[in-house]
Amino acid sequence: MIKLYGLKLSNYYSLVKAALIEKELEFEEIKAPPSQEKESLARSPMGKMPSIEVDGQYLSESFAIVNYLEKRTPTPALLPADPMTAGKTLELSCHIMLNVELVARRCLYAALFGGSVSDEAKASTREDLPRGLQAVNQLMTYGPYAIGDQFTLADLYAYYSLGLAGTVYRKMFDANPLDDFPQMQALTSLLAERPSIARVTAESAS
Repeated sequence: MIKLYGLKLSNYYSLVKAALIEKELEFEEIKAPPSQEKESLARSPMGKMPSIEVDGQYLSESFAIVNYLEKRTPTPALLPADPMTAGKTLELSCHIMLNVELVARRCLYAALFGGSVSDEAKASTREDLPRGLQAVNQLMTYGPYAIGDQFTLADLYAYYSLGLAGTVYRKMFDANPLDDFPQMQALTSLLAERPSIARVTAESAS
């Protein structure tokens, strides 16, 4: 059985959990906060979450974990069969992570945990995040999912990374960054009803 390490509050933990549910794989959740302790570093070299354990071997980073799950259990597929469409799915996922979520994370601790952030970081976040969303919007096809009519890896990143970014942005700037992207808002509403995502949401609240 796959062991999933991390905390429910992590969007990447939730993403991997949703992928496991999509693949109909059995897994055990093990509460494990980020840590620099030896045991944690054995699972994830940077002590981050989530990580998984399979037959005594560890794997970290959500992108790598979901790729492993895709290879292990090809159906239902989270990557389209067509090579170019699969490439566009990965391209979109990377843009969501790098140009939206990582931008928002500059202000994460200030927004959600009462930390401080420099005026420079705050200003750059306010300027750069909408630009990242514009790039993401350009790549999405809304058909009705992020890439065509198949639920894919890009939809998992769209829901969990855009969700975190939106929360941070609203806390910092009292505005919804998706207001200028109604199709993206409709997509996240659609994804919230996906059984795997709805289950993760419900169990996170328990």
